[in-house]
Amino acid sequence: MGDKKRIALIVESSGVYGRELLSGIMRYCRSSDDWLVFYEQRDLSSELPDWLLNWDGHGIISRVTSDRLVETCERQKIALVELTDRKEDSGRLRLRSDDREIGRMGLEHFTERGFESFGYCGFDDEAWSIRRCDSFVENAAKYGKCSVYSSRWHGATQTSWETEQANLIDWLGSLPKPVGVMACCDIRGQHVLQACAQAGFNAPEEVAVLGVDNDDLLCQLCTPPLSSVIPNAERIGFMAAEMLALMMDGEEPSLEQTHIAPIGICTRQSTEIVAIDDPDIAAAISYIRENACDGISVGDVLKNVPVSRSTLERQLRRYLRRSPQQEIRNVRMRRACELLKMTELSVERIANNCGFTHPEYMHAFFKRELKMTPGEYRESTKVVGNAS
Repeated sequence: MGDKKRIALIVESSGVYGRELLSGIMRYCRSSDDWLVFYEQRDLSSELPDWLLNWDGHGIISRVTSDRLVETCERQKIALVELTDRKEDSGRLRLRSDDREIGRMGLEHFTERGFESFGYCGFDDEAWSIRRCDSFVENAAKYGKCSVYSSRWHGATQTSWETEQANLIDWLGSLPKPVGVMACCDIRGQHVLQACAQAGFNAPEEVAVLGVDNDDLLCQLCTPPLSSVIPNAERIGFMAAEMLALMMDGEEPSLEQTHIAPIGICTRQSTEIVAIDDPDIAAAISYIRENACDGISVGDVLKNVPVSRSTLERQLRRYLRRSPQQEIRNVRMRRACELLKMTELSVERIANNCGFTHPEYMHAFFKRELKMTPGEYRESTKVVGNAS
């Protein structure tokens, strides 16, 4: 017991993101028997515990990092890995989600559904929300109009909840419909959906809403259930533990990537719509997305939708900026990526399940589109590497 390294975890358990971080750290701990972990349940807004500033330990993983804590760690030679994302980067060693990729992925989710009007609802005092907003707005500029609504988080304002909801309703009412609204997190997505219900805006027909964090309980409590971007918080937690172990051994971690890309998007009813005013083209897109992995061709689409090949080609390029064949391949690609990330199925089985005639075709498609093989893609998205 005396030889164990004393580790303090200053990570919130009140939200799904913090719990996933803790899960990743726990997975690392299972592979190492020389850690003695100090942890107390906390909220992200909780102050640092007083005992930590005079603590005789070896390492800290923190989501709430103050200058005082940094000074304490430097003075007492305690290794510190920072997971803070609420402020701009300080230059210190830290890991966090790739917020710009989260914003880009959110915008792509809407453009794949034909939206040309967009909104972003966030918090103006949180760096992670601002980064996601900046990326969403920049990418939206290529496709259509984007409006932003933001206010302060954690009640750091004198505005009442009723006034905040009224402001949100006014903003939603000003947006051209149909509109795709990305919320900075799931709780903000719930705010948007509550405002829609109060104002009588149909979701997702008039306002489609996407959150971030994939808190399944919160998303299912929303009406309709909320679609959400899935950050790879568990991987971040595992990597943080790896880094801390190196630092406590006197080594300098070599980080090739400090911003970890999200896993994907869990689509629920709040974005389950094709926002296209041409019913035949909307039906064609729905047919492709429901049947692409069954090995369909453009000819099969034309048999099921009363449009000519030239009209289908022209309208899909107008709404999705892709040809019908490209959209079929795109659906297969997304499904293949999902199966590579979330299952242990063989590449051959996944190729067959996704409508690729031969595994070699999927291999060539991955190399062309992602510049890596399916196996390399699977390895790059593993949550916790090879440790068990």
